[in-house]
Amino acid sequence: MPIGLVDDDAFLAELSNTKDKKESHVVEGLVVEKPVRGRKDGDNNVPDSLRALIGEESVINGRQSAIEFASEFGISASSVSAYAKGATSTTSYDTPKSSIIQHINKSRQRAIKKASRTLHGALNAITQEKLDYTDAKDLAVIAKNMSGIIKDLEPPAQTAVEDGQKSPQFVIFAPTFRDERSFETIEVKE
Repeated sequence: MPIGLVDDDAFLAELSNTKDKKESHVVEGLVVEKPVRGRKDGDNNVPDSLRALIGEESVINGRQSAIEFASEFGISASSVSAYAKGATSTTSYDTPKSSIIQHINKSRQRAIKKASRTLHGALNAITQEKLDYTDAKDLAVIAKNMSGIIKDLEPPAQTAVEDGQKSPQFVIFAPTFRDERSFETIEVKE
């Protein structure tokens, strides 16, 4: 039979002439969910490398930037705070993970080094001639901003209380001042 368009009667006649009369069976499809890449529902394990990146983002660019970055991965804002401190969760604030802390501190040092170079350049550019003839106010603002950046990036100094040592406490009691009219008077005859 030539290839082409045929009417239904010709098709059914040709179909009945076939040697192999196969019974048609219905094929039912099965929908299989394709596995999702990355974190799955209920999986709350965040890789340490991602924790370190979120902690770095929080320290260098601020908490809001880190929260936006973490939300792309479904990580909560409270976890961002923990990662910024080097902890792996909100329950482990007291025991930060050294690899995360090292990464955050290296990032801080890189940013401090860059800000220091800019600060020194701005300070070197402020000369007596510029102070006399040009507006050095802009250079002073740059120098002040760079020093502020360095101060913000440096890790806070640890106090004795944070190191677990007890600091001395002094309690001083001072008697209250009383006027002589507040005392009882006894008149004595001699």
